Amino acid sequence: MDGPQRIADAFANAKGRAALMPYLMGGFPTVEESVRIGNAYVDGGADLIELGVPFSDPLADGPVIHAAGTEALRAGTTVADVFAVCRALSPRVPVVMMLYVNLVLSRGVPEFVDDLVEAGASGLIVPDLPYEESGPLLEACDAGGIALVPLVAPTTPDDRLARIGARARGFVYTVSVTGTTGERVALSDSFGSVIARAKASTDVPVALGFGIGAPEQATQAMEAGADGVIIGSRLVRAAAEADDPAAAVRALVEGFSSALA
Repeated sequence: MDGPQRIADAFANAKGRAALMPYLMGGFPTVEESVRIGNAYVDGGADLIELGVPFSDPLADGPVIHAAGTEALRAGTTVADVFAVCRALSPRVPVVMMLYVNLVLSRGVPEFVDDLVEAGASGLIVPDLPYEESGPLLEACDAGGIALVPLVAPTTPDDRLARIGARARGFVYTVSVTGTTGERVALSDSFGSVIARAKASTDVPVALGFGIGAPEQATQAMEAGADGVIIGSRLVRAAAEADDPAAAVRALVEGFSSALA
């Protein structure tokens, strides 16, 4: 089954609730442990996984995810290692890899997409690749059956949002706030309008990310119309702090899953 269809099925199978997509930093705290954490996500109720590739200059990442990526790089994690994590998890759940465009360009667009396909990835998120420059990668992803997932922000103008939404694959990653990833005490007052604008621009599901760190915030996002909820820094922080990262994150994912039931 191709990636866009696997993603569509994951959202459809959520059956009246928002799909739950936890973020996993590949290689953190080790490559093997990140596989255990990913499996714990699925056991806890994850519908999809966003799999991050550590990078030296992660412009969209807040301090928690940045620190995890730095530790993974310091331990020697490579892009090939993260593909191995994807290969281990993709039979169980759709995996959407998140990485920065230099990693794609240094390998070469066709070659990188071939690697995604071989690893069983369903989608790809490239936060520093503008819509206007995404044509060659989108074409390669379409040919390989990989969903190139776009991001939109509260500041995205309506005309640009319409163009992005019309060309979206898999889902639209809707950023709840301006700024980097990280837990917030409260979601922005405007996030409901961000979701509504994104949903009006596209036929694919809309998932909300950045700043969702508590089950009640996940519920709030779902009630505002989000088709999916992405949880990142809260889970990465739990993995960093726990003696048994997989057990800790599974308990948290179960809590988020229950909040979306």
